[in-house]
Amino acid sequence: MADIIRLLPDSVANQIAAGEVIQRPASVVKELMENSVDAGADNIVLIIKDSGKTLIQVIDNGSGMSETDARLSFERHATSKLSSASDLFAIRTKGFRGEALASIAAVSMVELRTRKAEADEGTLIIINGSKVETQEPCSCTPGSSFSVKNLFFNIPARRKFLKSDNTEMRHIVIEFQKIVLAHSEI
Repeated sequence: MADIIRLLPDSVANQIAAGEVIQRPASVVKELMENSVDAGADNIVLIIKDSGKTLIQVIDNGSGMSETDARLSFERHATSKLSSASDLFAIRTKGFRGEALASIAAVSMVELRTRKAEADEGTLIIINGSKVETQEPCSCTPGSSFSVKNLFFNIPARRKFLKSDNTEMRHIVIEFQKIVLAHSEI
């Protein structure tokens, strides 16, 4: 009898894992805005097109990232919040698992522009379905700008599962309100 168990290709495993974190456009809004809060932003701009199906853009004035950190941030389990298991008992941030950006990148087309305040130039990274297409220096303001385009472009069944534009927008507004009401400094 032949063996039937096999390892999934990384691309398939990433899409499956992404489905646990990113279920709808509102999930992207939640994760990106929480990252902005964790980065110390006090100004966050949210731009939505077609209820998040075509575009979700979050622009902040947070701490921004170095070139190396920007690239590493899209790797699964890469985080700036933990360095050991004992850190789990003292978490004071929204995110810490290192799953959000990798999950978003697995199911969309992502453009990140980021710069630390002390840096002369920023970093532009373009990712399509977990594949880094571009990484190069760019001119940008301090902070980060994430543009998430064509959510679930590579998972038609998940895209078909999305509800009407009104329903998806309502979920986005709820996530947005939860974050801004909990953080009056924004």
